[in-house]
Amino acid sequence: MQCPRCFWLEVRLKVKRPSGPPFQINKAIDTLLKKEFDVHRKAQTTHPLIKEYDLELVPFQHEKIDYWRNVPISGVYYVHEPTNLRIWGGVDDIWVNLNTGELTIVDYKATSKNKEITLDAEWQETYKRQLEIYQWLFRKNGFKVSDIGYFVYANGRIDLDGFFDKIEFKTKIIPHNGSDGWVEKVLLKMKACMDSDQMPEVGKNVMDSRKDCEYCSYAKARTALTLEHLQPAKKTGKAKKLAA
Repeated sequence: MQCPRCFWLEVRLKVKRPSGPPFQINKAIDTLLKKEFDVHRKAQTTHPLIKEYDLELVPFQHEKIDYWRNVPISGVYYVHEPTNLRIWGGVDDIWVNLNTGELTIVDYKATSKNKEITLDAEWQETYKRQLEIYQWLFRKNGFKVSDIGYFVYANGRIDLDGFFDKIEFKTKIIPHNGSDGWVEKVLLKMKACMDSDQMPEVGKNVMDSRKDCEYCSYAKARTALTLEHLQPAKKTGKAKKLAA
């Protein structure tokens, strides 16, 4: 979905994109939210935040809930027969309507912005696809899943007078009307890309689709400069010939 070339290099040649350090504060918030919602999961009661948004949902109680959330050790998965690809991921939370039994997929996010949090940014399409993959996975595992999923989005406040050894967060629930109709088509494209002996075209930048993939752009620029640096003698010879 981002860059076929980067994908091909990783699965065929094991050349991965460079990764940054883990977001430990985000991870801590994720862990604490799970503990918080697990209290209501055990009691089968409605969390105050869910009540605030008038949602008739409670955290889903299931024997595999920790298994589904525990990546990279486990997670929820499905083997896609047409491609023989094992698609998997770790869901943050699942809520359920006790009257209908329909599941709602929930994803936790955290940030710190001095403005209202939305899902309108181009790069946040990756968030939406992530949630839709989870919807698809649970449907493939035989569950009835709502098209509406939710992001529990925690925003660290920077409008306070100081740090004082704590950060206050304002948490909101943002709905997303998901559609997993694209998943099957993309899996077929993934398989074709993986099986191809030819390196694919460069994809688009995740932050700005008007630009090429930032990793490929960097690799191209670095390679060009490296080759230029390693051939000073050739450059000098060319300059003399032109001068003559």
